[in-house]
Amino acid sequence: MNNLDVSILMSVYIKEKPEYFKEALESVIDQTILVKEILLVLDGPITDQLQSVIDEYQKSNPSLIRLVRLEKNVGLGKALAIGVEACNSQLIARMDTDDIMLSTRIERQVAQFENDPKLTILGSNIDEFYDSTDSIVGRRVVPETNEEIRNFSKRRNPFNHMTVMFKKEAVLAVGNYQPMMGFEDYYLWVRLLKAGYKGRNIQDSLVYARTGEDMYARRGGTKYFINGLKGRKAIYHAGLGSFSDYLISCSAHVVVSLLPNSLRGKIYEKKLRN
Repeated sequence: MNNLDVSILMSVYIKEKPEYFKEALESVIDQTILVKEILLVLDGPITDQLQSVIDEYQKSNPSLIRLVRLEKNVGLGKALAIGVEACNSQLIARMDTDDIMLSTRIERQVAQFENDPKLTILGSNIDEFYDSTDSIVGRRVVPETNEEIRNFSKRRNPFNHMTVMFKKEAVLAVGNYQPMMGFEDYYLWVRLLKAGYKGRNIQDSLVYARTGEDMYARRGGTKYFINGLKGRKAIYHAGLGSFSDYLISCSAHVVVSLLPNSLRGKIYEKKLRN
């Protein structure tokens, strides 16, 4: 059987944990239907341990894994933009280096695109875990239909980034990923929606997403606070929300980003992830 004409796009940088990265790659290899390629954008120099993981999987899957090496770290937005340009398939599935796909993820998403030619971007819910997928600690449920997604996008990110599959030509048509620290994906989605492209979310969890104190820490602090306000301003101008939607989203961002990490974690677990 020929591999599905789908590219998996992942960005790898020096701070990734090799053991998590290996689990992520293993979950891609173990899909019920194998993809055409796994494109790894190496965002600057990486550790010997990460390179060893890549070498191992390239050796066992020489025609599957492709590398794009960047001489220096350029950030997620630029790295993913370069990756989109380099992908050989018109359907691109995003994946993070510390998460784990369910084995049926790609097969189920491709079936949706085959059933709906107008579909442009497709995600799913996620189950969140700490150390083991046997211990689920939360779930992020996102809106299902295109209209629900458009309304939700006015104040919050309507897709779980690591679950998304999209059409390359549409992403390029709206300007691709752009630098927007912490909001690279959200900024792209609202531009797609504003341009009239159709979205959908499968109402099952197709990815196990790793969470914990490190993730909560990245969602706080002065740098995230300032970048978040810049990002939400850009999203407001590029998206579908009103000025009141913009103010409400900024207010929530201010509160959450400036809280102590322990309290921020509780809010994510009890409120934002329901």
